[in-house]
Amino acid sequence: MNLFFSVIVPVYNRPNEIEELLESFTQQDYNEKYEIVIVEDGSSESSETIVDNYRSRLPLTYFYKENSGPGDSRNYGMQKAAGNYFIVLDSDVILPPTYLSTIHKFLKEQYVDCFGGSDAAHESFSNLQKAINYVMTSFLTTGGIRGSKLKIQKFEPRSFNMGISKEAFEATQGFARIHPGEDPDLSRRIEKAGFRTNFLPGAAVFHKRRISWKKFHTQVKKFGMVRPILSSWHPETAKLTFWLPSLFVGFVLISVTAAIATQNPIYLSVLLGYLGFIAIHATVLNKSIVVGVLSVFAVLVQFFGYGLAFVKSSFFIRLLKKNPEKQFPQLFFKEKL
Repeated sequence: MNLFFSVIVPVYNRPNEIEELLESFTQQDYNEKYEIVIVEDGSSESSETIVDNYRSRLPLTYFYKENSGPGDSRNYGMQKAAGNYFIVLDSDVILPPTYLSTIHKFLKEQYVDCFGGSDAAHESFSNLQKAINYVMTSFLTTGGIRGSKLKIQKFEPRSFNMGISKEAFEATQGFARIHPGEDPDLSRRIEKAGFRTNFLPGAAVFHKRRISWKKFHTQVKKFGMVRPILSSWHPETAKLTFWLPSLFVGFVLISVTAAIATQNPIYLSVLLGYLGFIAIHATVLNKSIVVGVLSVFAVLVQFFGYGLAFVKSSFFIRLLKKNPEKQFPQLFFKEKL
């Protein structure tokens, strides 16, 4: 099969980030034909001027449409694309020079209709971004819940670094209106349609993620709300590990309450030991004490944000059987007329 990649990138009010991404495309060692499809999702801060600056160096196509969310924008881009294999990226990623060539080599050797790659922190990222990246990818936090190279069959491709064949896209109609959660939902529907998904080693991207504590908390909170909805749609995906952040919150509350009630700090020893190990591990990996300390705060934000939202969503969706879209309308973009 001759592979013609169409790289689909939705962008919403992030012109500076799209410039960094496009600059990284100019450094690719890939010599085959491909295209980059930029879909401006109703932004008030347009990226068109920046895209125009790269037209002489990159095979670019630019579309502007009304705001309808990242999932629908990806679908729009894939419908407009000329390629037979779509690579979906977030606008806040930077690519290593071997990214496209690594994907091409992998698919030539063991073709799959959907793949997912990992992410990492670039050396240019802020200390906060590195700390958030740590807690989102580390096996000591929730990074291992969504799957890893060691658990390829359970890996859920994510749309910041994801590949989909044109055939699989047409069979599933692409991403749903839910956000976040549209990527694991699509991964499951692709598998149910008879296509294979896989983890693609070596094709990591540098992912900026959130740049403030508030935005990070909002993100993980939504992740917690979405997971019970996805488990209700795809019961085979439900796992006890999804409860770990909620159990952590309960453990923290019990430990702190016991320590205060008895005036005995021994009840905090396990908690402090875990957080201390997080600090040391993050410090060593990032070669920065500041990142290590920030990682402790990040893991607390992550577990409390996700854990409490997960319990709330489980109560309404799994126990009371409420309609997800009516109960949590903020997680769904309106259906196009």
